[in-house]
Amino acid sequence: MIKVTVYGREDCHLCDEVLAYLESLKKEYPHELLYVNIDNDPDLLASYDVDIPVVEIGAFKLKAPISHHQLNLALDAAQTQQGQNPSAQNKEYVKTEYGSSWSFADDFAYWISKHYLAVFNIAILIYVGLPFIAPVMMHTGVELPARFIYKGYGLMCHQLAYRSVFLFGEQTFYPRESADIDGALTYAQATGLSEGDNAADRFEARDYLGDENVGYKVALCQRDVGIYGGILLFGLLFGITGKRIPGLPWYLWVLFGIIPLGIDGMSQLISQPPLNFIPYRESVPILRLLTGFSFGFTTAWFGYPLIENSMKETREIMKLKKARLKP
Repeated sequence: MIKVTVYGREDCHLCDEVLAYLESLKKEYPHELLYVNIDNDPDLLASYDVDIPVVEIGAFKLKAPISHHQLNLALDAAQTQQGQNPSAQNKEYVKTEYGSSWSFADDFAYWISKHYLAVFNIAILIYVGLPFIAPVMMHTGVELPARFIYKGYGLMCHQLAYRSVFLFGEQTFYPRESADIDGALTYAQATGLSEGDNAADRFEARDYLGDENVGYKVALCQRDVGIYGGILLFGLLFGITGKRIPGLPWYLWVLFGIIPLGIDGMSQLISQPPLNFIPYRESVPILRLLTGFSFGFTTAWFGYPLIENSMKETREIMKLKKARLKP
């Protein structure tokens, strides 16, 4: 008979859910159940505190969140390993749910479930890195590929020079005069170009890349640099900690990520032509960077643990499927 051990604790609704799943499968997969309260064992508490319920089925171990499908497949795999034959009904169920062979798609799904974070981090690093390579290229005289980068990112970012980061120049930022930053050369003073709100002036600010004195702008605006930098930093921290950082509650994401970005961006938007709903306001570079970073960091904090839970379930399913298909 299959031995099933469930590690949990009192007042654990996920533990109760798993026990109910196991009870519903007992007729098809007879098993001997042992429930262990981890609060009674300091070693188990240290090992499983954030993972409960943990279910051991034969040689297989599942950690929360655990679905009915995972338990069904684990019991089937354990039964197969013991040389028992599952009922025809359940053999057909497992075959229908998970397939009867291991395919390239299974290999890819399993690989992605294990390495998705590295893929995301590399993609974000490239995405936020190329805009910084563009001014380096301009500074070193390699203009053609740099202009391709600016053009490409121009499809996704406004690239207004007075709201961008500059490298190799007198200042890192050249804000508009209306930002009222003491001691800083304004965009108009540094470039001789207009800071106006009409379309022609905005296109000019968008197309301006810089020069040897002013420096060359990064191909993403200040706010986008903050957003993608925040996503990248959390992704790296999530990987370093073994993907064990618990997810950020949605209300904290809204409070610290969405609301500051919304207030800073929207108040600027509705204060300027053609809206002019409130007194004119131009945000400052550090605020754009900080609100962008907060949004990016908290968005990744909210989203990555949810993705990990889904990927964890995929990994378990694929491991169990592979075990069931072994001769």
